[in-house]
Amino acid sequence: MIFWFIAIAITAAACVALVYAGAGRMVNSSTAQMPEQTDQFRALLEGIDADLASGKLDEEQARAAKGELAREMLRARKDARPKSSVELGRAPVIAGSVAVAAIAFGIYGFLGSPDLPANPLAERQDVAAQSIDLDAAIASIEERLKQTPDDVRGWAVIGPAYMQLGRFDDAANAFRTLMDLSGETPELLTAFAEARLSEPTGAGAEDAIAALQKAAEDPTHARSRLYLAAEAMRVEDYREAERLWSAAIALAEGTEPWLAAARQGLVVAQNDGVDNTLEQQNEMIAAMVGGLSERLYASGGTIEEWQQLVQSYIVLDDLDNAQRAFDAAVVAYPLTFDRGELDSLALGAGLKLNGGTR
Repeated sequence: MIFWFIAIAITAAACVALVYAGAGRMVNSSTAQMPEQTDQFRALLEGIDADLASGKLDEEQARAAKGELAREMLRARKDARPKSSVELGRAPVIAGSVAVAAIAFGIYGFLGSPDLPANPLAERQDVAAQSIDLDAAIASIEERLKQTPDDVRGWAVIGPAYMQLGRFDDAANAFRTLMDLSGETPELLTAFAEARLSEPTGAGAEDAIAALQKAAEDPTHARSRLYLAAEAMRVEDYREAERLWSAAIALAEGTEPWLAAARQGLVVAQNDGVDNTLEQQNEMIAAMVGGLSERLYASGGTIEEWQQLVQSYIVLDDLDNAQRAFDAAVVAYPLTFDRGELDSLALGAGLKLNGGTR
């Protein structure tokens, strides 16, 4: 019995870690959950059922293990809720920080004075930090590029800086000029496409797709395939999306921040645009909730168990049964003091706190 509680805890911790590492925008998904989560929880549920059938667990132990598994699934789902625009996931934040640092040092390298006295490294970094103002630095580079418009290094620095400031049209022009001067590469083509796709009018989509298709001619370039896969999903060309997601995933080393989203995109494409991860989890939760419900209505339970039952019904969007469970909990625990969290949960879901049918 102890084994199952340990296994459930380890699985839940691993799933939360996966979600945390891969948090951010998910493809065609209303939640940030991944197929790996569902598969791991399903394997645990099947293991509990197998132990019950073989006699390793009795009915009470199996119900307790399933109840714990349901709690962890609900907790994992709560932790996996999509972030708002100001709550970006860990990987995008780190990537953004690295990009800002790279831009800053690129600008400093372009504008910095090579004849500075031989100060200690720490002092030079202080000078760099104090002297760079992004807007002023870009204005200075723009002035230099007017005088020397064929300066490859200047265009290479100013393009990402424009992106950082949201000047997407200027960024696209910078990347286009850079390709004219130094030749097209998959990275430059994709950077140009990113800039065009970021324009609020959406007018650059056709140019962007053409650039991405050219970048994807390089069989080792993953980033262009990710964009093309997302575009294929948008136009509901799921077989092409499946091919592109698979190709990008095959190029991954395993640590890329986009890998979890790509795998989720692949699953959705294979299901012709339907993300059934949530449906599968709901089926498992419903199966586990049934046993908990029977026990609580038959012999009662703790306030935490009633709260779990109410929360499970809310997650399943079964508000009638949620109200019924809440009313039963109120009868079992009539003092409001005992039901603080449960009442807050019910209020947030639109249940009636004074009991009765909805």
